[in-house]
Amino acid sequence: MHIKELNLTNYRNYKNLLIEFDDKVNVIIGENAQGKTNLMEAIYLLAFTKSHRTSKEKELIRWDEEYAKIEGRVEKRIQSIPLEIVISGKGKKAKLNHLEQRRLSDYIGNLNVVMFAPEDLTLVKGTPNIRRRFIDMELGQIQPRYIYHLGQFQKVLKQRNHLLKQMQRDRSINRMMLNVLTDQLIEHASTIIERRFAFLELLRKWAKPIHHGISHQVEELEIVYSPTVEVLEGASKEKIESSFQEKFRQSIEKEIERGTTLYGPHRDDILFYVNGKNVQTYGSQGQQRTTALSIKLAEIDLIYSEVGEYPILLLDDVLSELDDYRQSHLLNTIQGKVQTFVSTTSVDGIHHSTLEKAEIFRVQNGTVTS
Repeated sequence: MHIKELNLTNYRNYKNLLIEFDDKVNVIIGENAQGKTNLMEAIYLLAFTKSHRTSKEKELIRWDEEYAKIEGRVEKRIQSIPLEIVISGKGKKAKLNHLEQRRLSDYIGNLNVVMFAPEDLTLVKGTPNIRRRFIDMELGQIQPRYIYHLGQFQKVLKQRNHLLKQMQRDRSINRMMLNVLTDQLIEHASTIIERRFAFLELLRKWAKPIHHGISHQVEELEIVYSPTVEVLEGASKEKIESSFQEKFRQSIEKEIERGTTLYGPHRDDILFYVNGKNVQTYGSQGQQRTTALSIKLAEIDLIYSEVGEYPILLLDDVLSELDDYRQSHLLNTIQGKVQTFVSTTSVDGIHHSTLEKAEIFRVQNGTVTS
């Protein structure tokens, strides 16, 4: 798949922009704060309906304007799909084929995107929240139904935490409602963990040989899901549910005392091991970066294996963060098969045939020239 055109109205520092892209490689050059990352963000938002940079959607609307609109046409093997996101003070609307979609699970997945930005280099050494967000975003775009379960889980989790805080102050509150919310939480939590296990099995399959190649065949990468309940990878949903029931039964007094839900996918983590050692704790910066790069490259093949088309790759100011060897490995991997967007302040010093054949766009103060 590839994005044929992008149309922005009142988006960030763009008043009006209509731009057509090459179906192979597009290089967006500009100094900082000129709007090149805004273009990358718009493509990402068109795929996921949310920004990777901010949770405050009003920041996406141009100053003194009432709304922002992002439109794009996605070309797939058998169809052409118009997508549209409109953001205003009244909320956000997502349209597919000009029809508003009430559920995110009906919209997400029509445009598959893999983004690699400098902050993604913290995937390994950053907080568990970063890794949970990574798996939720990537899994959601190949299994949109996952988004439903995640949304329901978060809704019930909020209700359960609110009740636990009330019970923390007043121990005489009847526990019947807590039991109901716990059962609902377990239903969605078990599905989420079951699907995360399956996703990481696929990710491991694609990432291990990539990492082995980047490391000159001297490193073996292992990816492990670390849940807050005692379940093994491959466990059935029923087994996961049973483990949750037992864990909540044992810890109910502790949860009331603390006023929060202590177990579930909102507290799980993903661990990366290289040659048997935890990369987050013991890995060098080079090993951490190789691991992050391997994961991102693995996503490309994983998505292709699941949906039958390659995703779009966004490389947002990341090439300058990689050494020449990792740069070359990245560009060699994508060459000729993935529509790629590269944002950078300069291509000086980056010598690769992939970039030499690219379409060049220059951005200055919200104006794009080619």
